[in-house]
Amino acid sequence: MTAAFVLAPEDSALSPPPAAAPVLRRERAADAADIETLLDHAFGPGRFAKASERVREFAPLRLDLSFCAEEAGRLVGCVRQSEIRIGETPLIFLGPLAVAAPMRRFGLGARLVEAACAAAAQAGHRAVLLVGDPPFFGKLGFSAAPTAGIVMPGPVDRARLLLKPLTPDGDRARDGGPLQGAVAGT
Repeated sequence: MTAAFVLAPEDSALSPPPAAAPVLRRERAADAADIETLLDHAFGPGRFAKASERVREFAPLRLDLSFCAEEAGRLVGCVRQSEIRIGETPLIFLGPLAVAAPMRRFGLGARLVEAACAAAAQAGHRAVLLVGDPPFFGKLGFSAAPTAGIVMPGPVDRARLLLKPLTPDGDRARDGGPLQGAVAGT
């Protein structure tokens, strides 16, 4: 069985609206407490020790590029995006991505990532960087190949540092060279 997902009307341009819920919509400031609860259930306290969390400490959250999934008025998924730089090249950092346990295996995580990447592309961003599972994110266009010169603020498995270009040259620095340098806030 697969579940279908509907974008809220203001976000319908991001993908064609399927026939059923949960509804994907942009994150709002009022969602913060529910998102923290979902993240606690999905990742536990160990999430605060990860390099990705270090990025989120200094990189500004972009609510306009972040999404929530609701079913019957309840938050069942989220994906957040923040602004970062690699050297002089601005990028978007995706994460965390979380889906409530009963909603997993129905494609909701992929739908959230696709909506977030589409929003970042529509906003003119070159690429999205994340730390995640290569088999899952590889199916969504992410690769470790262009990340060899990127330095995270803490230890990270290099095979899990993934980038999705949103433009033809999105896997390159602004000057045309490889992406190189430390992840920094904007």
